[in-house]
Amino acid sequence: MQRSAALTPLSRDHQHALDAALRLRRADPATVEAVIERFLAFWAAEGRRHFEIEEGHLLGALPADDPEWAPGVARVRADHAAIRAAATTLADGGGNRLSTARTTGERLRDHVRFEERELFTLLERRLAPEELERVGEAIARAERA
Repeated sequence: MQRSAALTPLSRDHQHALDAALRLRRADPATVEAVIERFLAFWAAEGRRHFEIEEGHLLGALPADDPEWAPGVARVRADHAAIRAAATTLADGGGNRLSTARTTGERLRDHVRFEERELFTLLERRLAPEELERVGEAIARAERA
């Protein structure tokens, strides 16, 4: 799928997230601790900031009360909250490590797919080119910061 230049940085981040999600989903008793360690390194280096950028620069791109946009924003916020909570649980060593790893991997994969297939497509369809470019510039500035 050809992604607009404005959203390319987020799509590039999504490739890293999908790799982390795959590893989490495939974790087994012998690999779970190494997989979690790798996920937490991804989360600290990229994942946490990626969520902040989306929340700060993407979710407000269309009006909050837009009937086509609002459900997607609600889903992104719920996914972000669940993934953040899982990252905290994994970092703290709590819960059933294997189950939490696999569940987090599934949620992260589904989240990325939703954003790429539905949310980004909606933005590209609904925003005027200059508005999409402004969003892209804000995302690029935030990633450089």
